[in-house]
Amino acid sequence: MATELRDYRIVEDSLDQWVEEWRTRIAPIRRELGFTIERAWKVEDEGRFVWLLTYPGDWQAFEAADRAYYDSPQRKSLDPNPARLIGEQSVAKLTEIEL
Repeated sequence: MATELRDYRIVEDSLDQWVEEWRTRIAPIRRELGFTIERAWKVEDEGRFVWLLTYPGDWQAFEAADRAYYDSPQRKSLDPNPARLIGEQSVAKLTEIEL
């Protein structure tokens, strides 16, 4: 399973709005298209939103599914686009280690 750590700095004073739009508009589409959202967190004093997104299979499968998500009619129809609330973002591909 491929897992990404996504870390967003949200536009000032928009963190709660982002969380609501992500929860009600983005997360359902991701799930509908086969992704699993492992966890999500707010870092309130920094205006950050951090989440773990997984997809079955390898990175090629993840990347193909991610492109399909952005190309989907469901995602394209989001108006206004929730991404307008993201000021900066970083994405890291995670490799699980044995404990």
